[in-house]
Amino acid sequence: MTIERFDVGSRLSEMAVHRVGDGGTVYLAGQVAGDATQDIRGQTAQVLAAIDALLARAGTDKSKLLMVKIFITDLAEFAALNEVWEAWLPAGAAPPRATVVAALAKPAWKVEMLVTAAL
Repeated sequence: MTIERFDVGSRLSEMAVHRVGDGGTVYLAGQVAGDATQDIRGQTAQVLAAIDALLARAGTDKSKLLMVKIFITDLAEFAALNEVWEAWLPAGAAPPRATVVAALAKPAWKVEMLVTAAL
């Protein structure tokens, strides 16, 4: 068993990978948009791209999502978020998911996602 941490800072790591034999679990920190000037669709696309990149670094992909927690600032944007999400998600690989309305750390952020995936 090993634990690897990626992009470790004083407060958090962007990702932790718990490897057990040939498998394991990947835990991502909350992912937000780099360009918060975009609308919910643009920010969601950025977050999903960041998730793809981190999962690839760990040696896995979105087809192995175990759980996704989504935080949005405005429930009125739920449908737009889901349009981008559903276009990104592989068919038949929808993970358990929760979406919660929340105030995020920066007011310009519209969405944050917290992901757990299998290796």
